[in-house]
Amino acid sequence: MDPSNKTILITGGAGFIGSNFLNYVYKKYPDCKIILLDALTYAGNLDNVIDEAKNDPRFRFYHGNITHADIVTELVKQSDIVVHFAAESHVTRSIYDNTIFFETDVLGTHAIANAVVKHPVDLFVHISSSEVYGTAEGDVMDENHPLNPMSPYAAAKAGADRLVYSYIQTYDIPAIIVRPFNNYGPCQHIEKAIPNFIVSALMDQPVTIHGQGQSSRDWLFVQDTCEALDRILNIGPEKLAGQTVNLGTGVDTSVAEIAKRLLKIMNKPADLATFIEDRPGQVARHTSSIDKAADLLQWKATTSLDEGLAQTVQFYDQNRQWWEKYLWMKQLWGP
Repeated sequence: MDPSNKTILITGGAGFIGSNFLNYVYKKYPDCKIILLDALTYAGNLDNVIDEAKNDPRFRFYHGNITHADIVTELVKQSDIVVHFAAESHVTRSIYDNTIFFETDVLGTHAIANAVVKHPVDLFVHISSSEVYGTAEGDVMDENHPLNPMSPYAAAKAGADRLVYSYIQTYDIPAIIVRPFNNYGPCQHIEKAIPNFIVSALMDQPVTIHGQGQSSRDWLFVQDTCEALDRILNIGPEKLAGQTVNLGTGVDTSVAEIAKRLLKIMNKPADLATFIEDRPGQVARHTSSIDKAADLLQWKATTSLDEGLAQTVQFYDQNRQWWEKYLWMKQLWGP
């Protein structure tokens, strides 16, 4: 399938991964049309979308919530491809304010899936999360790993994931479920671990790490994710409909090691790293199997961890005005 002349609806495209993907698609496919639907919650920011796209008539932005079936149905009706990023996505916040996670992640996905049933599209790409797996039962997690979500956020994402699967089975919608592992990179909200560490270090404040920092993750640079999603658009539904695929590097690195590497890149003292009490619902280890992505998509991540971290540091160092407006929120979610 060639996405060049298609209309692509991107939900949550003003958020972190969504905006990076939107900008990627806009630059690569000069003839495609892009519809952005975003509620512009605290984590959604139109500044994440490049000005060139926002000023182009082939780009349209709609300010709305994915739980509103009327607007979702109308936009799906106008689209050839739907890439569904929109979700509440912060584990710690979900522990203390979980209702909105189920409303957005499950009911919002329900509205989109229903719209796809009513107005069929060429391809529906549902962005799930590796958090649906819980803690790894082995060295790596493949797509058949049991779903054992350990936080309200993860449970909401698992609910949405399985909802899309049920629509594939019941209504035969042309959907693929994508489970990215821990993404990082430019434009990620500073509530997340890596940007939180970077911003704290830039201000010479303590870099706070939960527990002993031994919780280990498969860290995937967002540009690699965009390239994988691009492969999905090009391969198309004939081969991909009904599939579930992980996106990861196959290598896990502890949170403490991430903090150590960031401080070294930034030439900050190692003793800025500070350990605090652990967070409830903490997952011990996440490492993706990369076999299915290699076989199905002919894709693998190519950005090394040090390279990706360096690019991410550079973004936050050079775009202080982008993140300074969020500093007041650090007092709400804590260290």
